[in-house]
Amino acid sequence: MIEKFDIGLAYVWEFDEEFIHKFEEIFHADNLTTFIVGYHNVEEVRERIKERELHFNFYFDRAWDVEDSFETLGHLLVRRKTLLFNPYKKVLHAIDKATMHLELITAGINVPYSIIIPPVSETEELYISLNNLAILGRPFIIKPCNITGGGIGVVTGAETLSDVLYERKFNHKDKYLLQEKIYPVLLEGRRAWFRVFYAFGKIIPTWWDDLTHRYEILTHEEITKFNLRKLFQITRTINKTVELDFFSTEIVLTAQQKFIVIDYVNDQCDLRFQSAHPDGVPDAIISAIIHAAKNEVIKLKKKLKI
Repeated sequence: MIEKFDIGLAYVWEFDEEFIHKFEEIFHADNLTTFIVGYHNVEEVRERIKERELHFNFYFDRAWDVEDSFETLGHLLVRRKTLLFNPYKKVLHAIDKATMHLELITAGINVPYSIIIPPVSETEELYISLNNLAILGRPFIIKPCNITGGGIGVVTGAETLSDVLYERKFNHKDKYLLQEKIYPVLLEGRRAWFRVFYAFGKIIPTWWDDLTHRYEILTHEEITKFNLRKLFQITRTINKTVELDFFSTEIVLTAQQKFIVIDYVNDQCDLRFQSAHPDGVPDAIISAIIHAAKNEVIKLKKKLKI
């Protein structure tokens, strides 16, 4: 007889344990069943799914970008009619910074002036005009287009073309984005730099300091006081473009009162609790994200009659 669970949760990062524990606690409170997949059982789970001994109605995978066996399992689950949150194909499209840069411009979103350069594997030679470099200004930012999360590979203080030539050697197959540096306005002493979570239909904006990497809860009163409602509109537009269930984006308000999207889409959000890690996400926001996931599962179960 097949064993069924409402949602499968895959993770391998040790710092996800508290998030997964909270996820199960909130789901179990509403009588929703959960099943954990990790290094210890991914092969066993794949065999059980293959033999139709085990089934998940939904699957939330925080491991597929680390280990191929999880992606293999995810594809099998989709063939078994499991609904995968953040489908892999859509994620790969969304995390390509060069692609998103162009698509967000088309969607009417402000992004930094950028130059997209090809990978070394396509062409070793690189020509950038002095005019384009001048528009970038100094310092400027160098970002690999397909490495995502935690600022990996990002150079924030580039000054010359030599810096670009040096950095692109490290990822031969990746495009790079050269981006002007954007500076936030100060709102009563705080940098107007925001990380906004899109979580299963719910939009949750937060203060996020790009220098300290510290979060603060952004209150409804502050949203009204500083006229920040556009954070919701921009994030909603990004979601229409990428069609992901869960992601975060970074948005800056400049002294010219322009909202500019800096880091377009991050799908594997760092969900360490602030109570345990100073640069973690406020605990209340993580709970809100999980509640949004729970509500989405309940809604879809009714809609799909599962």
